[in-house]
Amino acid sequence: MATPKYKTSKAKAASRKSANMKLDKPTLTVCSKCGNLVLPHRVCPKCGYYKGEQIVKIEEK
Repeated sequence: MATPKYKTSKAKAASRKSANMKLDKPTLTVCSKCGNLVLPHRVCPKCGYYKGEQIVKIEEK
């Protein structure tokens, strides 16, 4: 088995690790009832609808 000839510096190791740790923006879908941006497969927090059916009753303020 091969062994490294020199020690890898902290900066080199950190840059290699950070290249794979980037964040992705969440995928958003448009609510069919109110047009609000919602995470997929979740009830819309604004109107309470999911797939055209009212799941949660939202009280008006």
